Amino acid sequence: MQIWRSNPSPNHKTPLALTIGNFDGVHLGHQAILSRLKDAADKLGIAACVMTFEPHPREFFAPDQAPTRLTSFREKLQQLAGSKIDYVRVYRFNYDFAKISPEAFVDRILIQELSVRWLLVGDDFRFGARRAGDFAMLKAQSGQFGFEVEEMPGVLIDGQRVSSSHIRKLLNAGDLHTARRFLGRPFSISGRVVDGDKLGKRLGFPTANIHIRHNRPPISGIFVVKVYGAIQSAPSAALPGVASLGVRPTVHQNCEPVLEVHLLNFDRSIYGYHLRVDFLHKLRDEEKYSDLTQLVQQIGKDIEQAKLFFNQMTDSVV
Repeated sequence: MQIWRSNPSPNHKTPLALTIGNFDGVHLGHQAILSRLKDAADKLGIAACVMTFEPHPREFFAPDQAPTRLTSFREKLQQLAGSKIDYVRVYRFNYDFAKISPEAFVDRILIQELSVRWLLVGDDFRFGARRAGDFAMLKAQSGQFGFEVEEMPGVLIDGQRVSSSHIRKLLNAGDLHTARRFLGRPFSISGRVVDGDKLGKRLGFPTANIHIRHNRPPISGIFVVKVYGAIQSAPSAALPGVASLGVRPTVHQNCEPVLEVHLLNFDRSIYGYHLRVDFLHKLRDEEKYSDLTQLVQQIGKDIEQAKLFFNQMTDSVV
C-alpha cells in the first residue's frame, strides 16, 4: 500500500476506484466499504484508493469538542493496509481545504488530481465547503466527468448502525464485548514502551509504560488485556496481562492519561519495543486510595481476577 501525503498531490494519471472518509476505528461498516471498493477495482482492472484526512475535520474546527479517536493515524493506516488497498491519499485538512466548493472538489481533486473512474461513498456522505455536496450532486456530475458513483448503505448489528460514534459510547460505558462486535476485533492501543517512574516495579508489579499518541483515549480504568510484540522472535504471540489506563489518582494529580501494562509471568526487558494492547474485559474504574498499601492490595486482587478470566477463557475453548 502506497501513501501520498503531499498537498496538493501530483496529478495521478492511473485511473482509480476511490472511497472517501475519516475511517476512525476501521470498524465493520468501514470494512464493508473497503471490501466493496476492492471488488469494484478488481473488476474494472484499476487501483483501489482511500482518501482520508489529517487532522480529523472536527479536530481542526473545534479541537476541545472533537470526539476522541478510536485509532491513532498510524493504527488507521495499519488497518487499511490489511484491507489490501493500493493507495491511501492523505489530505491535510486546513482552512484552504475546507473552503473548496463541492464543484471544485469534483473537478480539481477527484478528476484532475486523482483520475477517479469509480467512486463509493456512504449514505450519509457530505463534502465541500459547508458540507454542501452530497450523493445527488455526485450523481449529477458523474456523467459530465465520466465516472461512476455508488452509494453504500450503513451496516446494522441488532438494528443498530455501526458507527465510530456508537463504538465510542460503548467503550466509554465499559462494554468492550459489544464494541468488539462492532469493530470486528478487540479495541486496541499501540505504542512504544518508554521510561516511566518505575513505581510499579518498586511496588512489586513491574509495568510497561506505553506511549499513547492522544491525550483523550475513549476508555479508562483497569482491564484484562492481551499484548502483542513483547516477544520479537514471535510477533504474533499474545501475552496475558493487566492494564491501567488513566490518570493514576493515588500517586499523581492533574496527570495526563497513562497506559501501563503488567504482563503475567513475564520478566524480560522490553524498553523500546512497539506493543499492541488488546482490551478484553474491564475489571473496574480507577480509584484513589489513601496510601500505597491499599493500592498494592488492590493490584494483587486485579491480577487474580485477570488470571481467573484467562482460566475461564481456556475452559470455554476446551
